[in-house]
Formats: sequence, structure tokens, C-alpha cells
Amino acid sequence: MKDAAAAALKRKGWNVLVSDLYEMKYNPVLSRADIKGKAKDPKQFKYSPETFEAWKEGRLTKDIVEEQKKIEKADLIIFQDKKAILSFTTGSSEAMYSPKGINGDINVMLWPLQNGILNFCGFQVLEPQITYSVARLPQEARTGMLKSWEKRLETVWDEKTIKFLPVQDFEGMANGFQMKKDVEEARSENKYGPTVGQNMGKPLPPDSQLKAEGTRL
Repeated sequence: MKDAAAAALKRKGWNVLVSDLYEMKYNPVLSRADIKGKAKDPKQFKYSPETFEAWKEGRLTKDIVEEQKKIEKADLIIFQDKKAILSFTTGSSEAMYSPKGINGDINVMLWPLQNGILNFCGFQVLEPQITYSVARLPQEARTGMLKSWEKRLETVWDEKTIKFLPVQDFEGMANGFQMKKDVEEARSENKYGPTVGQNMGKPLPPDSQLKAEGTRL
């Protein structure tokens, strides 16, 4: 799927750069080793404030800085504004990732990734590209899967994004970052909660992590 994505984007005139973190032996574990020089508080090291200061002072390690530069230059990231797409395959069937399936609702699984990581970091999140039970697909179906992925990427920039509640809908730290009363009241008559995570005790919105606003059934 990586090769298909790169080929499709290159045909449309995009410059494509692939970061193979496995090949690069990139260390994903957050640690004191990510910072050059002395820590601000070596006796009680806290990663977030220390790396923020290191970033301002140019003291992050070379591998982190190089990947940050790639993200800053990118118009589209497949994993803008920055946009992001989760593109992956599964070993199980689509039915197994349904609300009654043995693996559980795929929307619940995607929520911490698409909201807690991508949306939190400022990405506009596009509909995920999921191919279910790929190991059991015949070769013709696999070929069709790749062609569909290539076709989608030809117009990916025009796609609508998945909707999340904006930060402005919540109170500040003094009030525990709770949903504002007027936002809650405006949605009080809705059948479904606004999102998977902020569901207000209501049924989860169907396919909210699979479909962009306006494309749900």
C-alpha cells in the first residue's frame, strides 16, 4: 500500500518522501536521551516541559529534528493546515469489528488514535483506509484494493474531514476542561452523542470515526 500510495501521488505531480522508521532504526520510546545537554530539572525530569525547552533552544537530538522538518514541509501525511490518513489492513473480517463483533466496534478503537493523537496534534483527519481480512482475499481482490487506494489518492485533497469537537467547546483548566453548558444544551435533544469520546451518556454516533461529516449513511 505504501508503494501504491507513492506511485499515485507521483503521477499527480507530488514530491513523495518516505520515512521508513524501521529501516532507520528510529527509537519510538520517549526518554532523557532525546535531549542534548543538561536537563532543566535533572532531579525530577519531566519529559514534556524538558523537550519543549530543548526544542526552543535547539537541543533535541538529530533524528527527532530531521523528522520534525519533514512534517513541517509536508502538505499531506499518510500514517495538514496538515492532513492525515490512517491506512492499514486487518487480519479479521469487517463484521468482527462491528458493535456486536468479537473484536469490538472499530469506531471505539480508532477514537484514541484519530482524536487523541492526530486531532490533538493539529491534523485534519481524513477517513481511514481499511482493508479487512487481507490475508484471506484472493489476488484479484488485493489488486482491486490497491487500485481503489490509488484512485482515492488522486483526489484526496478534496475530501471532507472527520469532525471532532473544537477546543472552544470546553471550559478551561479551572473547570476541569468540561463541555460548556451551552454546547451541551444545544445537543441535548440529539439521539446520539456528539463523538465517541464525548458521548454525553448517549448512543455512540454511527461510523463517526470511519466517515467524514456529510458522507455517513
